[in-house]
Amino acid sequence: MVNKTRASSTSRRGKGRGRSAGSKGRFKDLSTSVSSLSLQDRPESAVDDNDGEEDHISEGEEASSGSEIHDIQIEVPVAMWDFGHCDPRRCSGKKLARLGLIKELKIGSRFRGIVVTPKATRVISRSDSDLILKGGLAVVECSWARLDDVPFGKIASPNERLLPYLIATNPTNYGKPWRLNCVEALAAAFYITGFNSYAEKLLSGFGWGSSFWSVNQIYLERYQKCATSEDVIMAQEALMNELEERYNDARKTETLDGLGEDLLVANPNRQQEIPENHSESE
Repeated sequence: MVNKTRASSTSRRGKGRGRSAGSKGRFKDLSTSVSSLSLQDRPESAVDDNDGEEDHISEGEEASSGSEIHDIQIEVPVAMWDFGHCDPRRCSGKKLARLGLIKELKIGSRFRGIVVTPKATRVISRSDSDLILKGGLAVVECSWARLDDVPFGKIASPNERLLPYLIATNPTNYGKPWRLNCVEALAAAFYITGFNSYAEKLLSGFGWGSSFWSVNQIYLERYQKCATSEDVIMAQEALMNELEERYNDARKTETLDGLGEDLLVANPNRQQEIPENHSESE
């Protein structure tokens, strides 16, 4: 899972509508041809892979992305806490499990790697790559609409992280910032920390998976250059400023009829404030 609130601002978990990490107001993402985004009227879920697949692995499902990706082995633990909020046939986490790419954790079990969770106070960065190598990567698999139902206190990890500004390309929330589903959140974390092949391996099992990189390349490449969490926050701020400037310039010359309010939402991951003087140390 994984909006638009300034990194130093505070918003309520789940339904907060503040300003986004790096936003100074309302932003429109002109870099991804937002006017052509096809937003579909489907249940609001952070884990919906609504591609009409049945609850099984079709023969050759994984190999369809090519032999190179098929041969990639993810050599770190990948895990999730699944709260069963979505249809198993549409759940990206469940599909990863069917493909043998993720392990389901019991509620209350401890995970020593990096955990992508809305209750984190630090943004993921390259500095987390060693922790992923040693302990792996995990995510909380739940519905965006039911974040308040998740017992985050029972999800134990000393290394919880947030994701920076990214745009969802899953069928349920396509084109919406921050509304990443399970596989997108894991892929984003892998991309940002330098494990590109692992990200591609996870996304290769989804027909829409390749669009995640193409839509978010400008953001992911910027974040990949950041050594620390603070650097990622600064990069996000710069990106938001650039988007705002482009939007304001465009408003002077054309009518943006196709740009709705979907890209103006607050970051539902932002449960707590990240102070401006936040340190990289735990």
